[in-house]
Amino acid sequence: MDGQQRLTSLYAVLKGIPIVREDFRKERIQIAFHPREERFEVADAAIKRDPEFIADISELWSGDLPRNKFVKAFIASLGRSRPVTADDEDLLTERIDSLFDVRNYPFTALELSPSVGEEDVAEVFVRINSKGTVLNQADFILTLMSVFWDEGRAELERFCRDARTPPISDPSPYNHFIEPDPDQLLRVSVGLGFRRARLQHVYSILRGKDLETGEFSTERRDRQFAVLKAAQADVLDLQNWHEFFKAVLRAGYRSSSMISSNMGLLYSNVLFLLGKRDFGLAGDELRDAIARWFFMAQLTGRYTGSPETVMEQDLGRLGQATTADQLVAGLDRIVADSLTDDFWTVTLPNELGTAAARSPSLFAYYAALNLIGARVLFSKLKVAELFDPAVKAKRAALERHHLFPKAYLKSVGFTRMRDINQIANFALVEWPDNADISDTAPSQYFPRYASRLTDEDRYWHALPDGWHLMPYPRFLEARRKLVARVIRDGFEKLRASGSPAPDAPE
Repeated sequence: MDGQQRLTSLYAVLKGIPIVREDFRKERIQIAFHPREERFEVADAAIKRDPEFIADISELWSGDLPRNKFVKAFIASLGRSRPVTADDEDLLTERIDSLFDVRNYPFTALELSPSVGEEDVAEVFVRINSKGTVLNQADFILTLMSVFWDEGRAELERFCRDARTPPISDPSPYNHFIEPDPDQLLRVSVGLGFRRARLQHVYSILRGKDLETGEFSTERRDRQFAVLKAAQADVLDLQNWHEFFKAVLRAGYRSSSMISSNMGLLYSNVLFLLGKRDFGLAGDELRDAIARWFFMAQLTGRYTGSPETVMEQDLGRLGQATTADQLVAGLDRIVADSLTDDFWTVTLPNELGTAAARSPSLFAYYAALNLIGARVLFSKLKVAELFDPAVKAKRAALERHHLFPKAYLKSVGFTRMRDINQIANFALVEWPDNADISDTAPSQYFPRYASRLTDEDRYWHALPDGWHLMPYPRFLEARRKLVARVIRDGFEKLRASGSPAPDAPE
């Protein structure tokens, strides 16, 4: 239970077998050894070419050559690059022999008695892991699953592994939004099954602990695991999984490149599953309600600060709903409370005043362009068509173009990248147009392109009248307000798709 990573690595090196990385890729650990300096290194291309190194020490124990022949082969190879004296040969032989004897190094193991109960085993695990790699509550719950429901943990890991590989023919969890980890899907299961976001108490609940009396019960533990099992079955259901992503697409988001918060994605999935399983919502009504919620959560960064606390509050407010209509009304009320007039007219334009490459407000702008069917600037193709995540080319079909090019701005005194790379200075264009415009001043290049634009194009791309002749700071201020308006209009299309619902319970 303790020292697992070190022991796993040692075993893999001694046996020459691959390990499974966190992203579920299999990979061999190649450790190199410099006998003269008694130094270990992770093998890279330079080390593999260096005759002073044994490039892969696994071959010493699991290779084709016995130890003596291995030593002789290494010394002979070294001798072809430099002279090897008798003293050198003795030293190298001695140190490779010492390396070989690592397999005989004794490890002290503390073994728990067979009479120790499962609860004590789990408790020992938690206590001894207070050092080394810091574990979180999700790790402890996954450990409980290994003890009491190992097939459930295996299902999680298999699902996550399959989500990373495009399928050939069979149904698969693979998608363009997230490559989930087991602890992330565990959060979704806990949110669905126990209506909780904080994992702090869920660990105790799953152990069968009564949070009021502090007493443990095997029966209580079994009941709680039954709740988790039922929830996980819904979370890992492929139909549910991909239906949720349709709601994300409905919100205008096309791929992981537009997702600024995976927690927002995961917690939105919790609400999607609650709506479907516990309230019987389905089809367009569920999809549209979650799309509105997801757009709001991504735009406002709702789950980026203290995500567990915020989600716990959301679940508490929504927990008062007893009907499907009340749930939808509750979701929409929280959305409306978050996206006020002040947010649209003051907060959002201010948030657009950033050069951050992965800004929630920037991705919301792209989503809004998808929702309102906008065309790419200077093009007849739609933004949504060129945001297709399945298309992979050497150069992206869609590029962010500086409306005021970098070189031009530097020539007129704007040298700080946080000024040059403001969100309001970017527009989406096809790469040939981006290359053609290059570093030309907007007053020179825009008149050549202006005839391509309709009033709709100017609105979609938030171009102020006479923008190409404006001083740069005034242009940024004016365009931020217009971008915020486009984002709001995109969201209003989502809101218009929902039918009026009864008031949510207070």
